[in-house]
Amino acid sequence: MEISLSNFFEKRHKIAVIGGGSWATAIIKMVLDNARPKSKIYWYMRSNENINHILKHKHNPKYISSATLDISRLALTNSIDEAVRESEILIFAIPAAFLKKALEKLTENIKKKLIISAIKGIIPNDNLIVGEFFIEKYGLSPKNVGVLSGPCHAEEVALERLSYLTIASKNIENARLIASLIETRYIRTSVSTDIFGIEYGAVMKNIYALMSGIAHGIGYGDNFQAALISRAIQEMNSFLEAVDNQPRNINNSVYLGDLLVTAYSQFSRNRTFGNMIGKGYSVKSAQLEMNMIAEGYYATRCIKEINEKYNIELPICNAAFHILYEGISPILEINLLSQKIE
Repeated sequence: MEISLSNFFEKRHKIAVIGGGSWATAIIKMVLDNARPKSKIYWYMRSNENINHILKHKHNPKYISSATLDISRLALTNSIDEAVRESEILIFAIPAAFLKKALEKLTENIKKKLIISAIKGIIPNDNLIVGEFFIEKYGLSPKNVGVLSGPCHAEEVALERLSYLTIASKNIENARLIASLIETRYIRTSVSTDIFGIEYGAVMKNIYALMSGIAHGIGYGDNFQAALISRAIQEMNSFLEAVDNQPRNINNSVYLGDLLVTAYSQFSRNRTFGNMIGKGYSVKSAQLEMNMIAEGYYATRCIKEINEKYNIELPICNAAFHILYEGISPILEINLLSQKIE
């Protein structure tokens, strides 16, 4: 599917955001605050209770509730079929671990839709990034799949703090279209064709942020964490070159910037999860207390299994696996890892 910018806004094609969490809410806010023509936006979420709350109070009751939403332009629904049927652009913002379950209810054909993944995770068991998942499981053309990523926490979107996002697609016009839909006075956008590199980078930075949190929880300071993240971007670059070798600047904000904000920010759920592990929480107890998905936990196993094919040296990712899945002491593992960092 190809939609020109002029044709899109002339016909007012509809957009659907799939997901009811903080990042989905942030994306809804971006599109509502965009200066383009004021067409309806479909918003799918499972909870009728949350839908009714938003319609009554104009904010999501559970996620970034400080963001006031223009409900006159929202078509809220708990039917994924309705959202998909009425829209040509679908922006998915569901945790990767729950994506397959959410799609079980879908009967509408999505082959002719433009699919944008705002999911910074990987499909457990399938070991597929979201773009690959839609291409392989739903038969979509790679040109009809894109990714939205970058150093942009939902909480700062709610506060309208300046943030940066990159939209990637093999069809650069599709990337420009999505960029034009989410750009606001507080959102700056850029475009790329590196869909797989950006998705894998977004997956891996969650692992590194989790490890940064573990180190902090144990008691390591800023100096060690700076060295850890310096090593992490090198590790990420080596893996991306092996998986999808093409020209890319690993220092761009969508790679390095996203890694930095996830590793250091107070809003980072992966860093928070890791910090709890470092302080002695079990994986299960940390997950229960957070009541939010830390994508880095699932990504750790997936990246390890994917790397069996490439055999890239990934000491930080391997250390995360030892701690999270093999029960190795975080203190021991971080100490061993510290000897491999220059």
